[in-house]
Amino acid sequence: MNKKRCFVSFDYDNDQFLKIGLIAQAKNSDSPFEISDWSIKEASSDWREKARMRIRSSDIVIVMCGKNTNIANGIAIELEMAREENKPYFLLAGYTDGGNKKPINAKTSDKLYKWTWPILKQLIHGDR
Repeated sequence: MNKKRCFVSFDYDNDQFLKIGLIAQAKNSDSPFEISDWSIKEASSDWREKARMRIRSSDIVIVMCGKNTNIANGIAIELEMAREENKPYFLLAGYTDGGNKKPINAKTSDKLYKWTWPILKQLIHGDR
């Protein structure tokens, strides 16, 4: 199976464990995707350039939405880069108890999808 290469945009300060959960799912034997841990761990003057290169080399961008995503500037910047690079993306609700927020620059047509294994696999295959 040819796995899709995914870039994960997430709130580094608040939702790092969500990305870790997604990486764990990518390791499932029936996973249709792979995630390289490309997190930019240190703020630097060239983080935007690094993020753009990583987005450009991905097949899909997954935007993990948590309770503070609407005020996470880095996510908004990465989402804009995904659009500029014409990369497909989707918004994934990180918390089952609700309160997930879309990025400030999300389109009104951007649906916030429930994070379940069957739904995630459908989204990776382009069902959105």
